[in-house]
Amino acid sequence: MGQYVIGLDNGGTSTKAAIFDLSGNEIATAGKQTKVITPKSGYTERDMEELWLANCECVKNAILKAGIDGEDVLGIAVCGHGKGLYPWGKDNKPAYNGIISTDSRAWKYPQKWYESGVHKELHDCLCQEFMACQQVSLLAWFKDHHRDVYDNIKYVFSVKDYVRFRLTGEAYCEATDISGSGLMDVKHARFDREILEKLGIGEVYDKLAPVKYSYDLCGKITKEASGLTGLPEGTPVAGGMFDIDACAVAVDVTSPKELCTIAGTWSINEYISEKPVMDGSIAMNSLFAMPGYYLVEECSATSSGNLEWFLENCMENEQIPEGSSLYRVINEKVESVKPEECDVYFLPFLYGSNAHPLGKGAFIGLTTYHNKAHMLRAIYEGVVFSHRTHIEKLLSSRKPPEAIRMAGGAVNSKTWVQMFADALGFPVETVNAKELGALGSAMAAAIAAGVYKDYKEAAEHMVHVSDRIYPNSERTAIYQKKYEKYRAVSKALDTVWGQFEV
Repeated sequence: MGQYVIGLDNGGTSTKAAIFDLSGNEIATAGKQTKVITPKSGYTERDMEELWLANCECVKNAILKAGIDGEDVLGIAVCGHGKGLYPWGKDNKPAYNGIISTDSRAWKYPQKWYESGVHKELHDCLCQEFMACQQVSLLAWFKDHHRDVYDNIKYVFSVKDYVRFRLTGEAYCEATDISGSGLMDVKHARFDREILEKLGIGEVYDKLAPVKYSYDLCGKITKEASGLTGLPEGTPVAGGMFDIDACAVAVDVTSPKELCTIAGTWSINEYISEKPVMDGSIAMNSLFAMPGYYLVEECSATSSGNLEWFLENCMENEQIPEGSSLYRVINEKVESVKPEECDVYFLPFLYGSNAHPLGKGAFIGLTTYHNKAHMLRAIYEGVVFSHRTHIEKLLSSRKPPEAIRMAGGAVNSKTWVQMFADALGFPVETVNAKELGALGSAMAAAIAAGVYKDYKEAAEHMVHVSDRIYPNSERTAIYQKKYEKYRAVSKALDTVWGQFEV
């Protein structure tokens, strides 16, 4: 009997496969970048065939690195970024490029549905706000701008549902993803043709595959997929989930008392609840990976991806001392400037905004005195302040947590994690696992394989939470004043962004 499970994690620009044993120990990983196609400003796409082959390559390489036989793998599951659109055509080919969650081409459609009153009419069923990157908006855009593509679509997929379809040949819409698409009656966990017709895309009803849950068996590895991945034909494939659900279960957010923040390309802030929050204070309620719970979510593309952009474009020639690392160099620069002495502010809106829908990234307050250290501190702080904007909305609808669980790329920086604790005013806990999305997926695979009965039991065996990092009260007071100025700067620029409409 096999003793390993595999999680596949598809982000906006990269794919990673990770192999875990049944105690949650990471045995081996393999990753691959995929090219982002930007034909126009606001468009972010990827080649769907390239993405599929990248997933296969990652699985095969992870198995080789682990030194195990594919027969030792109990099962596999996939997670991926939410929103976006991966359309499969009636000609059994991709109907278009895959569209990533940072795409903003369809921004006018949410605006139209708000102004016409359609959103108000449907909110009790949808349980969420509309976003430009949701499938509902992108499909409406395709109907108006590329009717040929729209009519050719056979299946509407999220990224992970597309990858799982290629692994198994079976088409399903897994609940955590599709419930955040704007296409589902979330209250009743079903599709409704009438809702889609009110949104002007009634034809989409016939393009939606049956709904499954994250740990449901959703097919088995096909002969073709076996040859590409190294997994035996017939290996079980679980439903998988939206990557923010995967990270939530991987940090043991399995009861309503916990709250977690994920600092990746997106700022994801969430907790689970037995009821959706419908008073308008929360942007997104979707179905959680655990049936019977909703994922209450506040998010925007305003997190640590902003740092990656800065490193690629402004620090590409940075010399890393022998025995050091890039994060250590960055942390040293950030720590060289005290928070009370840094009067530079950064709006982390390079990929999207949680203020004005057309908001752009910006450094505010630069002079010839400032250097990269000030700019890096401003980026760290701006990302934290953006997370705080969302977390404050979440806390308006629930009791404060004892601590906040944190995941995402930012946890690689102890300096940044401490800053989150200081600026949020809560202890922060991280988890002893690097690939949390893959771990959450692997937990789903373990449940589908019958090893564990549910996520609570899987977490008891596979999740290992670190010690708490406590806030520094003096710095909390400093960051409170800086946060107020950050919000004032952001609000002031809201009056300007509309002039950049294209």
